[in-house]
Amino acid sequence: MNILGNYVTTHFNKSLNECTEQELYKALLDIVRERSRELPTHNDKKKLYYFSAEFLIGKLLSNNLLNLGIYDAINAELQAAGKNIMDIEQAENEPSLGNGGLGRLAACFVDSIATLGINGDGVGLNYHFGLFRQVFKDNQQTAIPDPWLTGDDWTIKNEKSYSVPFKKFTLTSTLYDIDVLGYQQDKRNRLRLFDLDTVTPNIIEEGITFDKHNIEENLTLFLYPDDSDHAGELLRIYQQYFMVSNGAQLIIDEAIAKGSNLHDLADYAVIQINDTHPALVIPEMIRLLGERGIEFDEAVDIVQSMTAFTNHTILAEALEKWPVADLEEVIPNIMAILRNLDARKKAQFPNNPQVTIIDDQGRVHMAHLSIHYGYSVNGVAALHTDILKSSELKAFYDIYPEKFNNKTNGITFRRWIMDANPELAAYLDELIGTNWHKDSDLTSLAAFANDGQVKERLSEIKRNNKLKLKKHLQDTMNVTVNENSIFDIQIKRMHEYKRQQMNALYVIHKYLDIKSGNIPATPITVMFGGKAAPAYTIAQDVIHLILTLSELIAKDPAVSPHLQVVMVENYNVSHAQYLIPACDISEQISLASKEASGTGNMKFMLNGALTLGTMDGANVEIHGLVGDDNIYIFGKESDEIIKLYETKGYVSRDYYETEVIKPLVDFIVSEEMLALGNEERLSRLHNELIVKDWFMTLIDLVEYIAVKEQMLADYENQSDWVTKAIHNIARAGFFSSDRTIAQYNEDIWHLAENRK
Repeated sequence: MNILGNYVTTHFNKSLNECTEQELYKALLDIVRERSRELPTHNDKKKLYYFSAEFLIGKLLSNNLLNLGIYDAINAELQAAGKNIMDIEQAENEPSLGNGGLGRLAACFVDSIATLGINGDGVGLNYHFGLFRQVFKDNQQTAIPDPWLTGDDWTIKNEKSYSVPFKKFTLTSTLYDIDVLGYQQDKRNRLRLFDLDTVTPNIIEEGITFDKHNIEENLTLFLYPDDSDHAGELLRIYQQYFMVSNGAQLIIDEAIAKGSNLHDLADYAVIQINDTHPALVIPEMIRLLGERGIEFDEAVDIVQSMTAFTNHTILAEALEKWPVADLEEVIPNIMAILRNLDARKKAQFPNNPQVTIIDDQGRVHMAHLSIHYGYSVNGVAALHTDILKSSELKAFYDIYPEKFNNKTNGITFRRWIMDANPELAAYLDELIGTNWHKDSDLTSLAAFANDGQVKERLSEIKRNNKLKLKKHLQDTMNVTVNENSIFDIQIKRMHEYKRQQMNALYVIHKYLDIKSGNIPATPITVMFGGKAAPAYTIAQDVIHLILTLSELIAKDPAVSPHLQVVMVENYNVSHAQYLIPACDISEQISLASKEASGTGNMKFMLNGALTLGTMDGANVEIHGLVGDDNIYIFGKESDEIIKLYETKGYVSRDYYETEVIKPLVDFIVSEEMLALGNEERLSRLHNELIVKDWFMTLIDLVEYIAVKEQMLADYENQSDWVTKAIHNIARAGFFSSDRTIAQYNEDIWHLAENRK
């Protein structure tokens, strides 16, 4: 079967080995598009619409080949012609449709929705540029545009368009689709991405700055435009309303086409709101039903019966609250509906100001809107949901206990083993068969936990993945790492609660320890990856600290053979597919009670890394699955941390003024560091840790160092270490997004499932 060979002969009049990587990518793009277009969309009566501001889908070529069932055939053709599919994928741009865990989760979810044969599409925006492309200069993060829409991409222009009314003008959208292919499914789903044809990159000035006032030219230009000024805040509202108005009109169109009279709309559609960004779909859907002759009370009932809400945060500052004045300036017709919805709830709960939609400061709470006027509210890990019910959203749980439920996050196994780690996938097939491709059940691998031959082979696979990562970093960053070192990796959005700064303080500890003559048995390579939001100064200071430490250590001949620090530039899904299979130590060190779930922890576990983590988010469930012996847990637990916040009982200076911690924190502003770094950034971070330290870096630092040192010592017994890794892989099946989506469907959506 010469699928690719026949194509290039017909279209390029060349043989495979004569084609460039770009030509082969274009050929494979066309082949996948043609095959996916041959698949029908679902025709079930009821449909899911998954609204999300982000879909961090990553490069799609290999994933689509896998799901179509032709990856092996294509790969064999390429290898026979002396070609490498990984080289061909370099020609594919990373889609700039998401940034962090929220977007990656949405990508896994739409993959699993398709794989389970559920009639459901994702709804979002067709951003022309992602958050930004991260470039390091003078040991600091700088930002430049991150384009991806070059013409050779996965978007397909749809004939549908809608009018979206704002206060000052009406905009007409264009719909673009990306086909979503389930694993070995005979139907396709779609990402429905709305755009404006008038958007232009010509308005971008230095870096990622642009005129935020010209909405027709900037609306879908950037994911999460900087909202540190008023124009940026308004632009976010324009984006969110544009997304939900288009999506709501699409829902009504498709329901009517199937026979809905709109009074029965809930029989045709269910809306899942992925965090608060799409919450305006509730008043918008009420508005649209009203335009079509449905009375307000009935419209409210219809929308409430078809809308469900996923909460993704514990951080109060991350729960969106829009000033009434801003909504009046952009969408006064929606603000009028919001006032009505708020008045209803104030009348229903007159002595409960905690549950108002519009508070006494004139702010509209998007989460409150979503809880009141949806029928389901779910958290994304067991601990997260418990905290929502007992603390952050307790006032709502007290009045709507039946709405609250937990849906622990998951990841798609196809991408995170079969695509990212094909050597491990092939060996798992050999050991336990191939059923895990669909059912994610890897538990039978545990029987090999003490098999010396299996452990030796898994160690070889890990080393091969380290060599792949080494080559990748050489090719992309001109950085050389030691494949014989321990790979200690923390990759995630830069945020103080995720505590990259605590890991950096450990690096300082290790640097000083080596300087004093304590040489580690095995060299250590500490890798970071992640972007800091443009307005998040302290997070950018942490990046500067890491990069400055990296330079300092690299220049020190007494330390550099034993310790290396690498900050991966412009971390994204493609980088992750190299980093995660190569990892030994998975850093999951967020302050307990602050990480809703995490999904990187699941990907690392699946690929045989051992978790170093707090009892936070899904770490709690990983711990429960693998047991005490196969995970490294440290730090204060969530109840203690929550109490400290309530009582203002944490004083960072008390921890700073201790024998172990003070020299580590003070090293940030040492002569060595100031000689290489930016004094303003380093001094600000130093002061922040001593005076404020809102996310309690110092409270767990001593225990973190001790447990990490124990982990490094345990690594020296490779037989026991790989046994622990096997237990992690064997228990990772619980974290399949297929399981998560099946639970959403069973408990919330109630759609027909057509899994093959």
